[in-house]
Amino acid sequence: MQAGSLMLLALVYLTAGVVSVPIAKRLGLGSVLGYLMAGAVIGPFALHLVGDQTGVMHFAEFGVVIMLFLIGLEVRPAMLWKLRGVFFGLGGSQVLATGLALAGAGLACGLDWRSAVALGFILALSSTAIVLQTFEEKGLMHTAAGSAAFGILLFQDVSTIPMFAALPLLTMGSGAAPAPEHGILAGFPAWMQALAILAAVMLIIVAGRYLTRPAFRFIAATRSREIFTASALLLVIAVALLMEAVGLSPALGAFLAGVVLADSEFRRELEGDIEPFRGLLLGLFFISIGASIDLRLALAQPLLLAAFVIGLMAIKTVVIYIVARVFHVEGRAAVLTAVALAQGGEFAFVLLGIAAASGIIPAGISALTTATVAISMALTPLTLLGYKRWCSRGLSSAPEPGNDAFDQRPDAIVAGFGRFGQIAARLLIVNGFKTSTLDSSAEQVELVRRFGRRVYYGDATRLDLLRAAGAADARLLIVAIDDRDQAEKLVEIAARHFPNLKIFARAYDRRHAYRLLDKGAHVVERETFEAGLTLGAEALKALGFRDSQAARAARLFRRHDENMFQSLAQVWGDEERFIVASRESSERMNELLAADMQSMLREPDAEQR
Repeated sequence: MQAGSLMLLALVYLTAGVVSVPIAKRLGLGSVLGYLMAGAVIGPFALHLVGDQTGVMHFAEFGVVIMLFLIGLEVRPAMLWKLRGVFFGLGGSQVLATGLALAGAGLACGLDWRSAVALGFILALSSTAIVLQTFEEKGLMHTAAGSAAFGILLFQDVSTIPMFAALPLLTMGSGAAPAPEHGILAGFPAWMQALAILAAVMLIIVAGRYLTRPAFRFIAATRSREIFTASALLLVIAVALLMEAVGLSPALGAFLAGVVLADSEFRRELEGDIEPFRGLLLGLFFISIGASIDLRLALAQPLLLAAFVIGLMAIKTVVIYIVARVFHVEGRAAVLTAVALAQGGEFAFVLLGIAAASGIIPAGISALTTATVAISMALTPLTLLGYKRWCSRGLSSAPEPGNDAFDQRPDAIVAGFGRFGQIAARLLIVNGFKTSTLDSSAEQVELVRRFGRRVYYGDATRLDLLRAAGAADARLLIVAIDDRDQAEKLVEIAARHFPNLKIFARAYDRRHAYRLLDKGAHVVERETFEAGLTLGAEALKALGFRDSQAARAARLFRRHDENMFQSLAQVWGDEERFIVASRESSERMNELLAADMQSMLREPDAEQR
């Protein structure tokens, strides 16, 4: 395709997204439905501004790959073990029960048992991309329904591995053509393919555990954000290609790589770097799905297609609700989970293509099912909107106790985990507060992690990384960065974008403290002031002061210095006036301190009034 055609195609897709998504969100429909509607309008079955979507969808599916990698980064092995009941119990039961129910419906409609089983388990999958994005937009991820949906979707994504492996088995003895083989292993014996798949999975685990971290530390030492971003994309693409080479889903490989790196100190930086690509590519993915909806088929067989869509969504809703209730999900949360997962999933397009090419599913049924999946995905935001308006009055989107699907929302974010930041963070942690901690030095992060501290590598002045660390939910930001300019930049960004944050900042000196206050800090602390004051009090005791006298002298000095700090703030910015005022204030402070000290020495044990 020529460059001019590519640019024109990009113009069409971008215009469709930019126009439709804001309108859809303004109407309360959500961005996903906006993308799907845009695709339907510009697609080959409506305005025909774009042609066949096969090539575009292959490219756009990389958005799903990136999304699975980001989901994997959130799934730490310890947390996955904690979610084993939701993952294996609820997720496994949902796939099995829904697959059997849909297979039974297929048999009732006269399908061959192989076609019915294949269709049943392919349609048992739901759309991870649509559900998670919609839940995030509506603030439902930290509810019981969000936890249940996350566990089910996680199991569904993992279950595609055995589905890819099982499809060829359905062709045995059926007279159908064998399933097309993919990747470099085509033509090799099955045992060799299985060993290669196992080796690829082990390679991802070992490399992610022992090779990527040193590599990222080396790259982080260059302090080049562009190279770090390129490295993150390189990792995802390499893993995706490795999985594709052995005949598995690239998205599953990316998910596995994310899980391996979930405990890495680079987790937050990786999230921040890759997130923008996920948003753009997922938008393109949804547009391509909308454009792939065969409107001619809908017009030619409207009743049959409507029956397929309604039947699919109704069966899945009922089965998922029953399974959720069996696993003690609260009633309204079970309904919301069932409604949210009632559509077909993005992996269905790939699995349907394999099943149709191998002759397991007739071509006509495959085309009808593909349209059914696409329409069900398009209807999901509408069904959730209808549920919200008619069925969920009183449903709270606030976090519920015991929900550990993602990291708990932090009470405070600590930017900079050096000598100063460590003390502040540890004081919060030992008193039961949750902290999210970032440091821009890979060496410091590695050192601190050896002592069991959970610190993430990242530049806190990046808005996307600050948001990923939980700034929208936290109550407090502690700025303990060594670099004075970076500290001011962080305070300014946080004050502008997160008005909910109370900003406590470490200042290098008095002048730096004034600049931080100007940028929006609420409280500033000069880094050496308290240490110097404490050492001075100890020196007084060594020179003959009693403990009470030394402590009172330190309190008097602190009080007068604070008054001086506040008075000089009025002339800060005018260098000449500031210098003159500083001299006058210092002299006045010395006189007041001398008078107070004389009074204290006359009444050494009296408490300060």
